[in-house]
Amino acid sequence: MAVKSKKHGKGELWRDIKRNKACYGMLAPFMIFFIVFTVIPVVMSLPMGFTDFDMVSTPKYVGLSNFATLFLSDKIFIRSIRVTLVFAFLTGPVSYVLCFLLAWLINEMHPKLKTLFTLIFYVPSMANVYTVWQLIFSGDMNGYMNSFLINLGIISSPVQWLTDGRYVLGVTIVVQLWISLGAGFLALRAGFQNIDRSMYEAGAIEGIRSRWQELIYIVIPSMGPQLMFAAVMQIVSSFTAGTVAQNLVGFPSTDYKAHTIMTHAFDYGWQRFEMGYASAICMILFIAMFLCSRLISKVLGKYTD
Repeated sequence: MAVKSKKHGKGELWRDIKRNKACYGMLAPFMIFFIVFTVIPVVMSLPMGFTDFDMVSTPKYVGLSNFATLFLSDKIFIRSIRVTLVFAFLTGPVSYVLCFLLAWLINEMHPKLKTLFTLIFYVPSMANVYTVWQLIFSGDMNGYMNSFLINLGIISSPVQWLTDGRYVLGVTIVVQLWISLGAGFLALRAGFQNIDRSMYEAGAIEGIRSRWQELIYIVIPSMGPQLMFAAVMQIVSSFTAGTVAQNLVGFPSTDYKAHTIMTHAFDYGWQRFEMGYASAICMILFIAMFLCSRLISKVLGKYTD
């Protein structure tokens, strides 16, 4: 029976592919790149974390040695865990709520304004905005932030926003929030547009009167898949953040104040070419993201059933 069910499932899949050839054809380029550049490297990195591999000689199996070194000897890695957790718990939920609220507000606008504001908020996630932010947080008198605060009398001398260890993490978090309106934001925008208008009419008959009631009883229950997708995207972007810090406050950052786990993996993988050690770091990061995704799926599971 199990063999028959598997064959039946494969047959259904092939029939579905034949019926929707155009759709699968459009998905094919993305899936090919996703498998080649994401799935395969992830699968390869899992066993590589148990080896000593410098990209030149043959990988040498070392068991749990890499993981023992990470947690018992690598002080920078322990610091990167703290930075990553602070980064994730500040940028993840805030960015997620921000994506949802902006998508909701834009959905209430005129159709032409919807397109304009969606573009305005989405573009920073694609553009290289680090030069602009470096001008804003420049450490001299001409930096926009310093000039603004000096004119208000809040500070008397320029603040070194990008090199002072007291500020680098905060600045990085601010910039990450600005550029975090990416695929999750677009998914929520699509979710709002796909809600059946008749549900609002039915809700009005049942006694729903305010926008907040519509949000709680109609919108959120109708957007389970989009909410889940956006949550997963925010988890991934929060835990894998490293590019922002590298481009904004330098690599390494002052006193490793903005040094995340992803930055640590980049350091060992692409600066020192210790790929086995870097793979062990990535495996730990993958486990953390997987556990957070499972937790989010339990919280939002009632909306996706």
